[in-house]
Amino acid sequence: MSNTVFLGNLPAWVTADDIKSWLSAENLVADSIKVIRNPETQESKGFAFIEAPNVEEMNSIIRRFDRAPLEDRLLRANPAQPPKSKGGAPVKAAGPMTGPPGMDRNKRPRPNRDAGAPTAAKRKSNKPQPTSAFAEELAKAL
Repeated sequence: MSNTVFLGNLPAWVTADDIKSWLSAENLVADSIKVIRNPETQESKGFAFIEAPNVEEMNSIIRRFDRAPLEDRLLRANPAQPPKSKGGAPVKAAGPMTGPPGMDRNKRPRPNRDAGAPTAAKRKSNKPQPTSAFAEELAKAL
């Protein structure tokens, strides 16, 4: 995704063909254009990804479209970031699960559920329990 441009703040009516015509009017080249849509309604989510053939073309697209006015809004264009998982970490490419040799994918070690925050039955109050010596001293002072 090194030559991909994120183009955001698009009106819902914008299609890949619209973006393609804007690029060709500016003598800019894109290998592919994908307007991101809601899978259920097929309505545009207001952003697109433009795959440029090289870094120079990517930078030209960004310079031309970042903060460009369209209707009553300003477009945003910048280098695309790798997708993030729901936890905020970048999504890794699909492939075999890493782990100890011979480890079965379906028999991954389970996290220790007793570690970390105590369960409601273990808590004496609604206050969270201190997790370090410093936190314990601070809790006593309060």
